[in-house]
Amino acid sequence: MPFLLVRNDITKMKVDAIVNAAKNSLLGGGGVDGAIHRAAGPRLLEECATLGGCETGKAKITKGYNLPAKYVIHTVGPVWNGGAYHEKDLLVSCYRSSMTIAKEYSCESVAFPLISSGAYGYPKDQAIRVAIDTIKEFLSENEMMVYLVVFDKISVSASSKMRLDIQQYIDDRYVEEHGNFRRIRPLYSASYSIDMDEDGWAYSERSARTAAPKSDMPSRSLSEYLKRMDESFSEMLLRKIKEKGMTEVECYKKANIDRKLFNKIKNNKNYKPSKPTVIAFAISLRLSLPETEDMLRKAGLALSHSSKFDIIIEYFIRSKNYDVFDINEALYEFDQPLLGC
Repeated sequence: MPFLLVRNDITKMKVDAIVNAAKNSLLGGGGVDGAIHRAAGPRLLEECATLGGCETGKAKITKGYNLPAKYVIHTVGPVWNGGAYHEKDLLVSCYRSSMTIAKEYSCESVAFPLISSGAYGYPKDQAIRVAIDTIKEFLSENEMMVYLVVFDKISVSASSKMRLDIQQYIDDRYVEEHGNFRRIRPLYSASYSIDMDEDGWAYSERSARTAAPKSDMPSRSLSEYLKRMDESFSEMLLRKIKEKGMTEVECYKKANIDRKLFNKIKNNKNYKPSKPTVIAFAISLRLSLPETEDMLRKAGLALSHSSKFDIIIEYFIRSKNYDVFDINEALYEFDQPLLGC
């Protein structure tokens, strides 16, 4: 199942379990800890008092009480002391221990705060890197919907240079509107050999069809035209998976796509996906920009330089960076929809 970054109040997340960044005593505190206890009500503190505390890097579970979540998983993050006291190992353990407990309790969805990044002083850029890498590793072998919930807009880019490169790429290509005039550049250029059939269909070397203008009526009936439809998005996706030598599970996991959604697409050849879903599969399959455009056309979609989302996707494909989590970090920073669901 997928992993998403969201800006929200973790106490309002409708998931099976939320994770509390707790103190060793598990008896409440400030920040996220205090907010969760206030939202859950006094019975949460009563249950926590029976647990005997929790070691740093470990996790324990309670009921959610007045929260939308069924459970609260309490984990104790490390205090930042410069990084030389196993802070990273302990933080990794917080995420792993919490997801392991969630799995034991058959939780299908879990929401994390950015552990240790508040009063405990763990640098946010490093904290989020640990969170993403650890969650990504866990989801490579497990089925679970995981959210990383943050209150404010923070820098999540793995590389500040990459962010600057993306911003420059957007600035160089983004289409600004001036009155009724719009300047549009093609996303890529290619030469085509065009052939025309007797009914006025134009065929390119990439098998794209466009209706050529004709002054007379077509010689074929509508039903005959409909029989000549191209393969659907679903059919193309399944064909590409085979061509790439991937399993279906590998494909939807790398795409950050839910298994249930993949099965809907697989079992309905006329399924019409959203643009982020198509792009997610294109990234998973490591398609080139022209191949990505082909896949989008199967869903009746296209890329455009009038969209920041599209330009960011183009940047990563041209850079041959097909890591959906890296791409989602960039999309998150630029307030764009994320890939996967």
